[in-house]
Amino acid sequence: MEKVEATKTVYTVSQFLDWQRAESLNLNPIFQRRPVWKAPAKSLFIDSIVRGYPVPIILLRQVQDLETLSITMEVVDGQQRLRTLLAFIDPDCLRDYDEETDHFTVRAIHNREVAGKPFSKLPTESKQALLSYELSTHVFPSTTGDELVFRIFARLNSTGLSLNKQEIRNSEFHGAFKTLVYELSFQYLDYWRRWRVFSNDAIARMLEAEAVSEYLLAMINGVEGKSQAKITKFYRDHEEDLVEAEVLRRRFEVCMAAIDERVGAALPTSAFRRPALFYSLFAAIYDHIYRLKSSLDRTRPKTLPTGLQRALRIASARIKTKDLPENVQDAMDKATTDKARRDVRHRFIMKALGLESAS
Repeated sequence: MEKVEATKTVYTVSQFLDWQRAESLNLNPIFQRRPVWKAPAKSLFIDSIVRGYPVPIILLRQVQDLETLSITMEVVDGQQRLRTLLAFIDPDCLRDYDEETDHFTVRAIHNREVAGKPFSKLPTESKQALLSYELSTHVFPSTTGDELVFRIFARLNSTGLSLNKQEIRNSEFHGAFKTLVYELSFQYLDYWRRWRVFSNDAIARMLEAEAVSEYLLAMINGVEGKSQAKITKFYRDHEEDLVEAEVLRRRFEVCMAAIDERVGAALPTSAFRRPALFYSLFAAIYDHIYRLKSSLDRTRPKTLPTGLQRALRIASARIKTKDLPENVQDAMDKATTDKARRDVRHRFIMKALGLESAS
């Protein structure tokens, strides 16, 4: 059995910078993909380094020149991470630096303290955090042949588990809407678990983040049929900015707090903990407090009616015992995400819980 022996170590960003300046770092071996990271992804990565967050391991291979006896470090995996760091800290060290594709600064949605500043203008502590950051690195010896390196690289960039749509969005987008979605998803992690709306497995596959995306879209556009293409388009259209982000955040927080306070205790054993029905519950609560599709101004939230938890328990019992009109029961049981059934569920929940669309 073939076994690879790699040296497991750490190198600082400053050391990688020194190697690049000395032309002893090869960022572009033949098996590497061309740099494809967009500016938002680069911004998020620099923010991670400044904050000291862990990042994936860098893989290098030593290449020995038998004539000059010099050693070059060849990047097996980590090209885009290293290029992002080097281009941000010292663009001149990259011979193929391209102003159009390589230039970027950190965005305010990722880190307000360093947003919009080149490395030279960063606070001293941020510069030090970047240069002294230790990148976990595995180094393959110079005896590691090309065939084995190709095999390793292929395995690193493949997986036996197909990515779902939200996992693909997570890897593709790093902008304003994605940032808002994931901040809210993480903020309410305990709620999803406590209410039993999403299992740990579902959270691991980012299904709660996809759901939060839909809740936000319902707030803006009203109840719609689920469309992966439409969700992705909203991520793409709001990669650069989302002017209403803070209003959406505050309204989302108000609705989540109201749900937890008024019906949170009943949710874990109710029919409404099912993701399809929780979507409809959230939309109904928002409709009552703010009104779906309402302008995102500083509207005072409307108070929820009394007896909401009792009404929810009764509605849940009717769903479970199939004590509903045929078309309503169909919408509840099949839990599909088409607009027609979502509209039926919305009308039923608004009436059953005594809610009224805010004026």
